[in-house]
Amino acid sequence: MINIFNIRGIWIVPILICISFYSLAARDFSKVEIKAKQVRSDVYMLSGPGGNIGVLATNEGLVMVDDKFAPLAEKIEATMKQIKNVPLKYVINTHYHGDHTGSNAHFAEQAPIFAHHNVRKRVMEDNGKSGADLPVVTYEQGVKIYIGNEEVELIHKGQGHTDGDSIVFFKQANVIHMGDLMFQGRFPYIDLNAGGSVMGYLKHVKQIHASLPKDVLIIPGHGDITDTKGLSDFIDMMEHSVSRVNAALKAGKSEEQILKEGIGEAYKSWSWNFITEEKWLKTLISDLK
Repeated sequence: MINIFNIRGIWIVPILICISFYSLAARDFSKVEIKAKQVRSDVYMLSGPGGNIGVLATNEGLVMVDDKFAPLAEKIEATMKQIKNVPLKYVINTHYHGDHTGSNAHFAEQAPIFAHHNVRKRVMEDNGKSGADLPVVTYEQGVKIYIGNEEVELIHKGQGHTDGDSIVFFKQANVIHMGDLMFQGRFPYIDLNAGGSVMGYLKHVKQIHASLPKDVLIIPGHGDITDTKGLSDFIDMMEHSVSRVNAALKAGKSEEQILKEGIGEAYKSWSWNFITEEKWLKTLISDLK
Protein backbone atom coordinates (compact mmCIF):
# COMPACT_ATOMS: atom_id res chain seq x y z
CA MET A 1 0.00 0.00 0.00
CA ILE A 2 1.31 3.48 -0.89
CA ASN A 3 2.05 5.75 2.04
CA ILE A 4 0.45 8.91 0.70
CA PHE A 5 0.84 10.67 4.03
CA ASN A 6 4.62 10.67 4.05
CA ILE A 7 4.81 13.92 2.11
CA ARG A 8 8.41 14.62 3.10
CA GLY A 9 9.52 11.19 1.98
CA ILE A 10 10.30 9.62 -1.32
CA TRP A 11 7.10 7.65 -1.86
CA ILE A 12 5.27 10.80 -2.86
CA VAL A 13 7.43 11.30 -5.94
CA PRO A 14 5.78 8.75 -8.28
CA ILE A 15 2.35 9.95 -7.18
CA LEU A 16 3.16 13.57 -7.94
CA ILE A 17 4.51 12.65 -11.34
CA CYS A 18 1.32 10.74 -12.21
CA ILE A 19 -0.73 13.74 -11.11
CA SER A 20 1.44 15.98 -13.27
CA PHE A 21 0.94 13.78 -16.33
CA TYR A 22 -2.80 13.60 -15.89
CA SER A 23 -3.14 17.32 -15.13
CA LEU A 24 -1.95 17.94 -18.68
CA ALA A 25 -5.18 16.37 -19.90
CA ALA A 26 -7.11 19.28 -18.37
CA ARG A 27 -5.13 22.03 -20.09
CA ASP A 28 -6.18 23.92 -23.19
CA PHE A 29 -4.93 21.99 -26.22
CA SER A 30 -6.68 24.23 -28.79
CA LYS A 31 -3.44 25.74 -30.09
CA VAL A 32 -1.33 22.60 -29.86
CA GLU A 33 0.16 21.21 -33.07
CA ILE A 34 0.76 17.53 -33.67
CA LYS A 35 3.79 17.33 -35.92
CA ALA A 36 4.79 14.34 -38.02
CA LYS A 37 8.37 13.46 -38.87
CA GLN A 38 9.45 10.59 -41.06
CA VAL A 39 11.75 8.26 -39.19
CA ARG A 40 12.54 5.81 -41.98
CA SER A 41 10.60 4.20 -44.80
CA ASP A 42 6.89 4.02 -43.82
CA VAL A 43 7.44 4.77 -40.13
CA TYR A 44 6.75 8.23 -38.68
CA MET A 45 6.87 9.87 -35.28
CA LEU A 46 4.12 12.26 -34.13
CA SER A 47 5.23 14.72 -31.47
CA GLY A 48 3.34 17.06 -29.17
CA PRO A 49 2.24 17.03 -25.52
CA GLY A 50 2.50 13.57 -23.97
CA GLY A 51 4.35 10.53 -25.21
CA ASN A 52 5.63 10.20 -28.76
CA ILE A 53 3.36 8.39 -31.20
CA GLY A 54 4.71 5.95 -33.75
CA VAL A 55 2.83 5.46 -37.04
CA LEU A 56 3.37 2.80 -39.67
CA ALA A 57 1.71 3.93 -42.91
CA THR A 58 1.08 1.13 -45.41
CA ASN A 59 -1.30 0.89 -48.36
CA GLU A 60 -3.26 -1.70 -46.35
CA GLY A 61 -3.73 0.65 -43.40
CA LEU A 62 -2.10 2.40 -40.45
CA VAL A 63 -0.59 0.99 -37.27
CA MET A 64 -0.46 3.42 -34.35
CA VAL A 65 1.79 3.13 -31.30
CA ASP A 66 0.39 5.11 -28.32
CA ASP A 67 -2.16 7.91 -28.62
CA LYS A 68 -1.44 10.77 -26.17
CA PHE A 69 -4.24 12.67 -24.39
CA ALA A 70 -7.94 12.43 -25.28
CA PRO A 71 -8.35 16.14 -26.26
CA LEU A 72 -5.71 15.62 -28.96
CA ALA A 73 -7.41 12.67 -30.67
CA GLU A 74 -8.87 14.58 -33.61
CA LYS A 75 -5.61 16.43 -34.24
CA ILE A 76 -3.70 13.17 -34.12
CA GLU A 77 -6.15 11.63 -36.58
CA ALA A 78 -5.85 14.59 -38.97
CA THR A 79 -2.05 14.41 -38.90
CA MET A 80 -2.09 10.68 -39.64
CA LYS A 81 -4.40 11.25 -42.61
CA GLN A 82 -1.91 13.76 -43.99
CA ILE A 83 0.73 11.02 -43.92
CA LYS A 84 -1.51 8.48 -45.69
CA ASN A 85 -5.28 8.65 -45.94
CA VAL A 86 -6.05 4.97 -45.29
CA PRO A 87 -7.96 3.28 -42.46
CA LEU A 88 -6.44 2.73 -39.04
CA LYS A 89 -5.92 -1.01 -38.61
CA TYR A 90 -4.25 -1.51 -35.23
CA VAL A 91 -3.45 0.50 -32.09
CA ILE A 92 -0.69 -0.48 -29.67
CA ASN A 93 -0.25 0.77 -26.10
CA THR A 94 3.37 0.56 -24.88
CA HIS A 95 2.13 0.98 -21.27
CA TYR A 96 -0.85 2.31 -19.32
CA HIS A 97 -0.01 5.95 -18.49
CA GLY A 98 -2.58 8.49 -19.61
CA ASP A 99 -0.22 10.42 -21.86
CA HIS A 100 0.10 7.22 -23.94
CA THR A 101 -3.44 5.81 -23.68
CA GLY A 102 -5.65 8.88 -23.29
CA SER A 103 -7.18 8.67 -26.77
CA ASN A 104 -7.87 4.93 -26.64
CA ALA A 105 -11.66 5.30 -26.64
CA HIS A 106 -11.57 7.52 -29.73
CA PHE A 107 -9.37 5.21 -31.79
CA ALA A 108 -11.01 2.01 -30.51
CA GLU A 109 -13.97 2.92 -32.72
CA GLN A 110 -11.67 2.29 -35.70
CA ALA A 111 -9.24 -0.44 -34.68
CA PRO A 112 -8.46 -3.00 -31.94
CA ILE A 113 -5.98 -2.03 -29.24
CA PHE A 114 -3.06 -4.35 -28.42
CA ALA A 115 -1.10 -4.27 -25.14
CA HIS A 116 0.49 -6.38 -22.43
CA HIS A 117 -2.19 -7.80 -20.13
CA ASN A 118 -1.04 -5.59 -17.23
CA VAL A 119 -1.85 -2.52 -19.33
CA ARG A 120 -5.51 -3.53 -19.58
CA LYS A 121 -5.55 -4.14 -15.84
CA ARG A 122 -3.98 -0.80 -14.96
CA VAL A 123 -6.00 1.27 -17.45
CA MET A 124 -9.05 -0.18 -15.70
CA GLU A 125 -7.89 -0.10 -12.07
CA ASP A 126 -5.34 2.74 -11.90
CA ASN A 127 -6.73 5.05 -14.58
CA GLY A 128 -10.35 4.27 -13.72
CA LYS A 129 -11.27 3.60 -17.35
CA SER A 130 -13.55 1.00 -18.88
CA GLY A 131 -15.17 -0.05 -22.14
CA ALA A 132 -13.51 1.32 -25.26
CA ASP A 133 -10.50 2.64 -23.32
CA LEU A 134 -9.33 -0.91 -22.62
CA PRO A 135 -7.00 -2.93 -24.85
CA VAL A 136 -8.90 -5.85 -26.36
CA VAL A 137 -5.94 -8.01 -27.46
CA THR A 138 -3.45 -8.76 -24.68
CA TYR A 139 -0.37 -10.96 -24.39
CA GLU A 140 2.23 -12.10 -21.87
CA GLN A 141 5.56 -12.02 -23.72
CA GLY A 142 4.69 -10.57 -27.11
CA VAL A 143 2.92 -10.89 -30.42
CA LYS A 144 3.57 -10.14 -34.10
CA ILE A 145 1.40 -8.17 -36.48
CA TYR A 146 1.83 -8.55 -40.23
CA ILE A 147 0.58 -5.75 -42.46
CA GLY A 148 1.68 -4.85 -45.96
CA ASN A 149 5.36 -5.74 -46.25
CA GLU A 150 6.02 -5.02 -42.59
CA GLU A 151 6.44 -7.33 -39.61
CA VAL A 152 5.63 -5.52 -36.37
CA GLU A 153 6.88 -7.26 -33.25
CA LEU A 154 5.59 -6.35 -29.79
CA ILE A 155 7.92 -7.49 -27.00
CA HIS A 156 7.46 -7.43 -23.22
CA LYS A 157 10.68 -7.81 -21.22
CA GLY A 158 9.43 -7.60 -17.63
CA GLN A 159 9.45 -4.96 -14.90
CA GLY A 160 10.95 -1.69 -16.07
CA HIS A 161 9.14 1.62 -16.42
CA THR A 162 6.01 -0.22 -15.22
CA ASP A 163 5.03 -3.90 -15.11
CA GLY A 164 3.42 -3.77 -18.56
CA ASP A 165 5.94 -2.15 -20.92
CA SER A 166 6.25 -3.19 -24.54
CA ILE A 167 8.73 -2.20 -27.19
CA VAL A 168 7.55 -2.21 -30.81
CA PHE A 169 9.99 -3.22 -33.55
CA PHE A 170 9.23 -2.46 -37.20
CA LYS A 171 11.47 -5.11 -38.75
CA GLN A 172 11.59 -4.06 -42.40
CA ALA A 173 11.94 -0.36 -41.65
CA ASN A 174 14.49 -1.15 -38.91
CA VAL A 175 12.84 1.23 -36.46
CA ILE A 176 11.95 0.57 -32.82
CA HIS A 177 9.50 2.44 -30.61
CA MET A 178 10.71 1.98 -27.03
CA GLY A 179 7.85 3.63 -25.19
CA ASP A 180 8.97 4.93 -21.81
CA LEU A 181 11.81 2.45 -21.65
CA MET A 182 13.73 5.35 -23.13
CA PHE A 183 13.72 9.08 -22.47
CA GLN A 184 16.12 10.69 -24.93
CA GLY A 185 18.55 12.99 -23.12
CA ARG A 186 16.34 13.05 -19.99
CA PHE A 187 16.13 11.29 -16.66
CA PRO A 188 13.48 8.54 -16.91
CA TYR A 189 10.29 8.23 -14.92
CA ILE A 190 10.19 4.82 -13.26
CA ASP A 191 6.75 4.16 -11.79
CA LEU A 192 7.62 2.18 -8.67
CA ASN A 193 3.96 2.07 -7.65
CA ALA A 194 3.00 0.32 -10.89
CA GLY A 195 5.57 -2.47 -10.86
CA GLY A 196 8.45 -0.36 -12.13
CA SER A 197 12.01 -1.24 -11.11
CA VAL A 198 15.26 0.69 -11.46
CA MET A 199 17.39 -2.43 -11.88
CA GLY A 200 14.76 -4.11 -14.05
CA TYR A 201 14.64 -1.03 -16.26
CA LEU A 202 18.43 -0.94 -16.63
CA LYS A 203 18.64 -4.69 -17.24
CA HIS A 204 16.03 -4.70 -19.98
CA VAL A 205 17.31 -1.57 -21.71
CA LYS A 206 20.78 -3.14 -21.87
CA GLN A 207 19.28 -6.34 -23.30
CA ILE A 208 17.41 -4.35 -25.94
CA HIS A 209 20.55 -2.41 -26.85
CA ALA A 210 22.55 -5.62 -27.27
CA SER A 211 19.89 -7.12 -29.57
CA LEU A 212 19.39 -4.15 -31.91
CA PRO A 213 20.92 -3.76 -35.38
CA LYS A 214 23.58 -1.05 -35.32
CA ASP A 215 21.77 1.13 -37.85
CA VAL A 216 18.36 0.98 -36.13
CA LEU A 217 16.53 4.24 -35.49
CA ILE A 218 14.78 4.70 -32.16
CA ILE A 219 11.55 6.47 -31.25
CA PRO A 220 11.77 7.17 -27.49
CA GLY A 221 8.75 7.62 -25.28
CA HIS A 222 9.81 11.23 -24.82
CA GLY A 223 12.43 13.26 -26.67
CA ASP A 224 13.84 13.27 -30.18
CA ILE A 225 14.42 10.40 -32.59
CA THR A 226 17.76 8.79 -31.84
CA ASP A 227 19.93 5.73 -32.52
CA THR A 228 22.01 3.14 -30.69
CA LYS A 229 24.52 5.83 -29.67
CA GLY A 230 21.71 7.76 -27.99
CA LEU A 231 20.56 4.57 -26.27
CA SER A 232 24.14 3.83 -25.18
CA ASP A 233 24.40 7.33 -23.67
CA PHE A 234 21.11 6.72 -21.84
CA ILE A 235 22.43 3.44 -20.43
CA ASP A 236 25.67 5.15 -19.34
CA MET A 237 23.60 7.75 -17.45
CA MET A 238 21.58 5.05 -15.71
CA GLU A 239 24.67 3.03 -14.76
CA HIS A 240 26.35 6.16 -13.44
CA SER A 241 23.24 7.04 -11.43
CA VAL A 242 22.82 3.56 -9.94
CA SER A 243 26.52 3.30 -9.07
CA ARG A 244 26.60 6.75 -7.47
CA VAL A 245 23.51 6.20 -5.31
CA ASN A 246 24.47 2.64 -4.37
CA ALA A 247 27.89 3.84 -3.22
CA ALA A 248 26.32 6.63 -1.19
CA LEU A 249 23.83 4.28 0.45
CA LYS A 250 26.58 1.77 1.24
CA ALA A 251 28.56 4.58 2.87
CA GLY A 252 25.59 5.27 5.12
CA LYS A 253 24.75 8.66 3.64
CA SER A 254 21.31 10.09 4.26
CA GLU A 255 18.82 11.11 1.60
CA GLU A 256 19.58 14.73 2.42
CA GLN A 257 23.30 14.20 1.84
CA ILE A 258 22.73 12.34 -1.44
CA LEU A 259 20.44 15.08 -2.74
CA LYS A 260 22.95 17.76 -1.73
CA GLU A 261 25.78 15.99 -3.58
CA GLY A 262 23.56 15.60 -6.64
CA ILE A 263 23.95 13.46 -9.71
CA GLY A 264 27.27 14.92 -10.85
CA GLU A 265 28.05 17.59 -13.41
CA ALA A 266 28.00 15.25 -16.41
CA TYR A 267 24.24 14.65 -16.18
CA LYS A 268 22.76 17.80 -14.66
CA SER A 269 21.46 18.80 -18.11
CA TRP A 270 19.26 15.67 -18.16
CA SER A 271 16.89 17.23 -15.61
CA TRP A 272 13.51 18.20 -17.09
CA ASN A 273 10.12 19.48 -16.00
CA PHE A 274 8.69 16.10 -14.93
CA ILE A 275 11.81 14.36 -13.66
CA THR A 276 14.18 16.81 -12.09
CA GLU A 277 17.53 15.75 -10.72
CA GLU A 278 16.02 15.61 -7.23
CA LYS A 279 13.08 13.45 -8.30
CA TRP A 280 15.38 11.09 -10.18
CA LEU A 281 17.64 10.71 -7.14
CA LYS A 282 14.64 10.10 -4.88
CA THR A 283 13.43 7.34 -7.19
CA LEU A 284 16.88 5.72 -7.08
CA ILE A 285 17.11 6.00 -3.29
CA SER A 286 13.63 4.54 -2.83
CA ASP A 287 14.25 1.51 -5.02
CA LEU A 288 17.91 0.80 -4.21
CA LYS A 289 17.98 1.19 -0.43
